[in-house]
Amino acid sequence: MEQLNLFEMPSVTDKWQVQSFSADNFGQQSARMSLEQRLIPIMVVSNEFDRRSVSYQLSKNDCLHRWLKYKEGFSADMVKRLLKEFNIKAGDTILDPFVGSGTTSLVCKMQGINSIGFDILPMSKIAIEAKQSVFDYDLSEIKQLISEIKKINIPKNYNKHSPYITITDGAYPKNTEQEIAFFAEWNQNNNYSKTAKNLVTLCILNSLEKVSYTAKDGQFLRWDYRSKKMRESAEYREQNGKPPLVIRLDKGDLPTLKQSLLAELNSVFADISIIQKNSHPPESKLQFIEGNSLYELPKHDDNILNGVITSPPYCNRYDYTRTYALELAYLGVTNEKIKILRQALLSCTVENKPKIDHIKDNYTALGKEKDFKRIVQIIENNKTLAEINHSLTERNRNGDINNKGVLRMVNSYFTELTFIYAELFRLCKSGAKVAFVNDNVRYGGEVISVDFISTELAEQIGFKPVKVYSLKQQKGNSSQQMAKFGRVPLRKSITMWEKP
Repeated sequence: MEQLNLFEMPSVTDKWQVQSFSADNFGQQSARMSLEQRLIPIMVVSNEFDRRSVSYQLSKNDCLHRWLKYKEGFSADMVKRLLKEFNIKAGDTILDPFVGSGTTSLVCKMQGINSIGFDILPMSKIAIEAKQSVFDYDLSEIKQLISEIKKINIPKNYNKHSPYITITDGAYPKNTEQEIAFFAEWNQNNNYSKTAKNLVTLCILNSLEKVSYTAKDGQFLRWDYRSKKMRESAEYREQNGKPPLVIRLDKGDLPTLKQSLLAELNSVFADISIIQKNSHPPESKLQFIEGNSLYELPKHDDNILNGVITSPPYCNRYDYTRTYALELAYLGVTNEKIKILRQALLSCTVENKPKIDHIKDNYTALGKEKDFKRIVQIIENNKTLAEINHSLTERNRNGDINNKGVLRMVNSYFTELTFIYAELFRLCKSGAKVAFVNDNVRYGGEVISVDFISTELAEQIGFKPVKVYSLKQQKGNSSQQMAKFGRVPLRKSITMWEKP
């Protein structure tokens, strides 16, 4: 692996090392500067990883891993490289507390490695069940299923429509709404196996964005200019003398659900055929738990893991319940359930409320009050977190924070992750390594080095910092921040720690 140690490259040190954490030296930054200086020696810039490795991009063409288009996921290639670096062998156990599309779990399965995973998004459960069944599918059944779908014509008098929530109202053309409802009903009532039905559900989920007037774009859904929402917005702007929106989404001709569903099924059929023919991994156990790792991890025994490979939601205000609103609505998640789910996710949006009382109740119920107090003490005594919270508070008073919920979000984000780091330390065997993919962020001119702060917290829990892989490509800032505070490149990193 080609590695470039920053201290051996003084000419590029400035590019990855933050020189100023607070624009115009407004806020306190001595703790962040000290942490940066202390951990820079373990930073490694590697050609082995890039933005495609730590995103869904490389998985688009990967057998099995492309089955759920999960933009926040990372690549199978990255997992394979980390497993090799960790010296993980068949029969070992790897954990992913934020499963997402299941890449870590499925790479492990294909190598005979046991895995444990957690997620509360219902799409994750469907994806994991579909992917881990890859050796169990009856190819003749899938072929027959595809043939039957080709022959299906929706009755002209069919008048049911797909479920929707406030966010997704008007997301589909009317005939597509009927198609979605029809195929959901057909899949529920047909006589195919449970595994085949689940595969159809996954393929329908993957089709929803394609057949809709929406497109996933960061923390929002963008809307095609032909959608009801955009037409009403254009009419409102015209009536109130406002200029038309400059940015318009035009998705062109939308496929029918039947067309998209058949394309998805044919693609997974090809993958299943190839994998069943060419792959024969050793037996392994894939355990998926539908739940929040924050509350589930404390229930597990000590010293059961050989490693952890994961990527938590980033501290970037992205709301998964909005990004995946189409999929959630299809699976029957109501407006009320959306609100509950949003609060249950790791705090990474301005709408999240602190979970500390719920965490305390959970630890108390498990008879782990001492563990709870010890972790809280680590959080409260961390000087870097205290400095960040103070600087953001001052920025808010100065009018530099556009939503005061950012203060609560940042504090809760690191609080919740610290509990997860502590549980991972307890669950890991001696010598086990942990890898977290994450982005650094900036709010109100204040740089928050998530990679180094997380490493410091992990170190205070007991982990030994090993290295921080930094991608050569760095993130920019929002146009609002650059206009007001200038541009500061932000690292995207893979932090690696070891339990002594």
